[in-house]
Amino acid sequence: LAGLGDAYVNFIYSLAMSQRYQNPMGAKVKNQVLADAVEKSGLRRLLPRRVGRHERGNAAEALLVFAWLDELLDLNDCVRMLSEEKEPAEAFANLLREVLKKLDATYKRE
Repeated sequence: LAGLGDAYVNFIYSLAMSQRYQNPMGAKVKNQVLADAVEKSGLRRLLPRRVGRHERGNAAEALLVFAWLDELLDLNDCVRMLSEEKEPAEAFANLLREVLKKLDATYKRE
């Protein structure tokens, strides 16, 4: 899922930045931003101990595209959440927290 997640993350971030700056743009999210978001969101505690920055970024991408595919978050919610926060790592951390919260609620019901 990380491969599709990479494209999805860059797409939603590009939409959010285009919306914020009222100018169409393509943006690439750096792996460091996603790795920091993993740390800030609490997702890091669910990953194996020895995972590097690249793997943490892949985990974020995979989780975000999974949430979209599984209809836990829709594209508009993601764009809105990303455009509300100025700091990219915090914006992605907020998204990851929301996914984790929804996953927890889903699995508690089953």
